Amino acid sequence: MSRFQTERFGSVTLVRGDALEILLDLAAEGRRFGGVLSDPPYSSGGNVRDKAMPTSRKYLLSGSAHGRYPEFQGDGRDQRSYLAWSTLWMGRARDLVEPGGIIAAFSDWRQLPVTTDALPCAGWIWRGVVPWDKTEASRPQRGRYRNQTEFAVWGTNGARSLDGPVVPGVFRMPVPREKLHIAGKPVDLMRGLLAPIEGPLLDPFMGSGTIGVACLMAGMEYLGIEVDEAYFDVACHRLEEASKGL
Repeated sequence: MSRFQTERFGSVTLVRGDALEILLDLAAEGRRFGGVLSDPPYSSGGNVRDKAMPTSRKYLLSGSAHGRYPEFQGDGRDQRSYLAWSTLWMGRARDLVEPGGIIAAFSDWRQLPVTTDALPCAGWIWRGVVPWDKTEASRPQRGRYRNQTEFAVWGTNGARSLDGPVVPGVFRMPVPREKLHIAGKPVDLMRGLLAPIEGPLLDPFMGSGTIGVACLMAGMEYLGIEVDEAYFDVACHRLEEASKGL
């Protein structure tokens, strides 16, 4: 991976570049991981005709919030191309994971069917869906049911023994008040999802580094990949500061 920018903070390694390329390089190097936890771009906000909108216009309600976060790439795919892309990255990730290792990848309700298709298409055994209940603090909708859940679709690389901790199948906590990414999630959510996963952990879409922080706190080796320079810099600064507190 020498051709890619790489930064290290304790047990955490951050690499800047396209995940599909870097996953191939990791395979060529013979790297192995215990599991995958990641929050890929969902390509879901806005109507089909609005896929090309900036991510800030898709996911932020307040005009005053526009410009607060950098835009991010990879969010303009329709469902067919999202299925193909998801199958591709999940397949390359599976090649790097030990037998029985866990994958958990986030989705919202729009892309949930596609994500649950992509997992077995990529050769993983689909095991279930873990809802994240964002509580009643999530965006209200008059005359409709509130969309207050997102989902971690999970599976295993083949058979997995019934050993290890018992982990909740639903996590309930609000979106962080202070975020570093348009689609930022709580560190405690990621720590909970890490509980049954062995390291080293692979995160092909690290964004602002939330999962990296969770791994750092857990003492788990982590490799995160991010294509956007702005978010890579955010993650580097965040992990550098987090590593100082250990």
